[in-house]
Amino acid sequence: MSQMQRRKFLSTFAGAAATAPFIAKAKTKTRGNLPQIPQVALGNTGITTSRMAQGTGFKGTRRQSDQTRAGFEDFVELMRHGYERGIRFFDLADQYGSHYYFREALRHLPREDITILTKMNYRFDDADTTALTPAQQRHSARKAIDRFRLELDIDVLDVVLMHCVVTPEWDSELAGYIEVLQEYKERGVIKALGMSAHDLRALDRATELDWVQIAFTRINPFGTAMDGTPEEVIPVQRKFKERGASVVGMKIFGAGKHVDQCSDCMKFAQNLGYLDAMTIGARSPKEVDHNIRLMDKYPAA
Repeated sequence: MSQMQRRKFLSTFAGAAATAPFIAKAKTKTRGNLPQIPQVALGNTGITTSRMAQGTGFKGTRRQSDQTRAGFEDFVELMRHGYERGIRFFDLADQYGSHYYFREALRHLPREDITILTKMNYRFDDADTTALTPAQQRHSARKAIDRFRLELDIDVLDVVLMHCVVTPEWDSELAGYIEVLQEYKERGVIKALGMSAHDLRALDRATELDWVQIAFTRINPFGTAMDGTPEEVIPVQRKFKERGASVVGMKIFGAGKHVDQCSDCMKFAQNLGYLDAMTIGARSPKEVDHNIRLMDKYPAA
């Protein structure tokens, strides 16, 4: 992928380019000291990163989220703030539309220090994936991965997940996509693979798949926006650890529904004993700082 191709592709997005003068004005505020965020190894991937990830998909759908709706300048400042506070793990997705925004943040962040995770939405443009042949799935996957790299202006994607799998047969139903993901991993274009589940049966099936190195899975003490009750979900999540895969918790605050009980949520997550990391979609620098203090207040078991 040549620099000329990138420039030609990106130059068509005048709206993004027009934001450059505003991004240049983003200032780094003077900030007080915060506790250090632990660094963790993500299972057998060879990736070491921060235990807390900065999510970019709060209310994320149709290539928008609260983080992107805030605009380029605020988005970039939020990512810079997280980095300055010790966050090295950034959680993106095609569905959130956060690639272009994070490309601008990468103008201010050292690429070699951070882990970029993104997710492939197999239900692209609301298409009926059951009607796609394996060849069509492979074509769609190749187009998507190459597009992600262009949108981010990077050559290597650290982690790519199949986004929001929901059936117990998802790996056979999405075999064409998975084949291409594994092909790109073998070529060194992707470092690690995984999935995010929105169904307990789909999550349980993922525990049996050796190629799933990272599981993004929903967990909080209230069962809010989860695949089942904590009592049902926890034993399944533990299976990933038993075979050496990494578990990253999401919906830690119940998709924002339990922010008034965030201390209970963080304590619960930190005491599980098997979460390698967690992603939280902070929407302001203040929220980032608050979450870091919470993580320090309740050390991981």
